[in-house]
Amino acid sequence: MVILLERALLESGPMKNIKLNQFTTPKTILLGSIAALALSACGGKEKAEVPTANAKPAITQTKLYTLDCGTIRISDLDAFSTAGDYAGQTDTFTDTCYLVRHPEGDLLWDLGLPAALIESGPQVNGIFTVSLEKTITDQLKEIDLTPKDIDLISISHSHFDHAGQAEQFPGTKWLVNDAEYAAMFNGTEAEAQYEAFKSLERVTIDGDHDVFGDGTVAIIDLPGHTPGHTGLMVKLENAGTILLTGDLFHRSESRKLQRVPQFNTDEPQTIDSMEKFEALASVTDARVIIQHEPDDIASLPKLPEALD
Repeated sequence: MVILLERALLESGPMKNIKLNQFTTPKTILLGSIAALALSACGGKEKAEVPTANAKPAITQTKLYTLDCGTIRISDLDAFSTAGDYAGQTDTFTDTCYLVRHPEGDLLWDLGLPAALIESGPQVNGIFTVSLEKTITDQLKEIDLTPKDIDLISISHSHFDHAGQAEQFPGTKWLVNDAEYAAMFNGTEAEAQYEAFKSLERVTIDGDHDVFGDGTVAIIDLPGHTPGHTGLMVKLENAGTILLTGDLFHRSESRKLQRVPQFNTDEPQTIDSMEKFEALASVTDARVIIQHEPDDIASLPKLPEALD
């Protein structure tokens, strides 16, 4: 049964428009060959056109910066496993965004919790307590960048803790999975929560997508959590291959046990995506970063430092 996590969010005040989508889609079959994916470094798509006239300093080596995009405390984890084994457990999730600085452009991955939380302070409803200390814009200042310096945006999926600060980047190119876009803008009242995304320049993609055309940064198609859920692969000169999970996994234990949240749109599709992800991680010898797992995030460099 799909659980409406919207009920766990505030119905009034600063959080009134912050919702998790309930998507309803038929079961689908995961397509694609892991071997071909690894050989091509997730290529095959045309790269997005990236502006080159920015005044920001040029870089010669890809870097990955970690941004603090909020904290989510959960008083009962039951909704995060269809197996029923998380009932009564508590946890604290990190909420992270990432900046990929590539010689051909800058990609912002995920948009975190809404900036309104900074003014309102922590918000509590149901099992969730959410908070935010700094906007993405303020964190970009720490590495001498502004929102206008960002060439591309992509979100792993459209849940409120990954899509909260789009209003800071008007006019930026937005790489969005076509299935996710269709679920966001589906002609219902729920699409009002994505109003800020209408100011972005949409570039729809499907399947795995080689962002810069050189195999170093690839959006990985991993549906099931939502219809167009994705992860991100970044190949770095010194740190090697990094795989960002989006919400394919929320916790290390969820990865180990292949636990699927009750609110995922398609459980079999999620399991297929988990298997695809693990095969890719193995063949590329990747370091996996679970974006909500505090231990994984603690191991990453803090701003203004980066993995390279």
